[in-house]
Amino acid sequence: MSKVRVLFICMGNICRSPTAHGVFQQKVTERGLNDQIEVDSAGTHAYHIGEAPDKRSQATAVAHGYDLSDQRARQVTVYDFNEFDYVIGMDNTNHYNLSKLATEDELSKVHSMMSFAKDRSETEVPDPYYGADGFENVFEMIEVASDGLLEHIIETQLKS
Repeated sequence: MSKVRVLFICMGNICRSPTAHGVFQQKVTERGLNDQIEVDSAGTHAYHIGEAPDKRSQATAVAHGYDLSDQRARQVTVYDFNEFDYVIGMDNTNHYNLSKLATEDELSKVHSMMSFAKDRSETEVPDPYYGADGFENVFEMIEVASDGLLEHIIETQLKS
């Protein structure tokens, strides 16, 4: 059985997508699914290639029991659509940019993060970079959406 591969995308790959990467990876590990699901993250822009996640994202994650420190930012490429089954944008702009990068056949792989969030009305994960108080809200949104995404993958991809 091949792995289900999930790629989280935000603009610079230092706030939202590494948070989603770390949260989702830990949830996959806790469920014993590392041999079935692979996780990564990237950004639509090349602003922060090679950098660790934003210190505020890391601090928020640590406060909730997650570690993002081993991640490094990279930019999404057209080749990622060949490698990943789910390419998940954090907001409408990322979703739009991913849709433009994907071929017609790859569009079904592009999803919005909040489309997996049960009981949340938000449609986008806002960029917390320029606001000091947004990191906790973003973390909570990502955690809820990650639970929904994992359940979706288990129900649609891993049940046989």
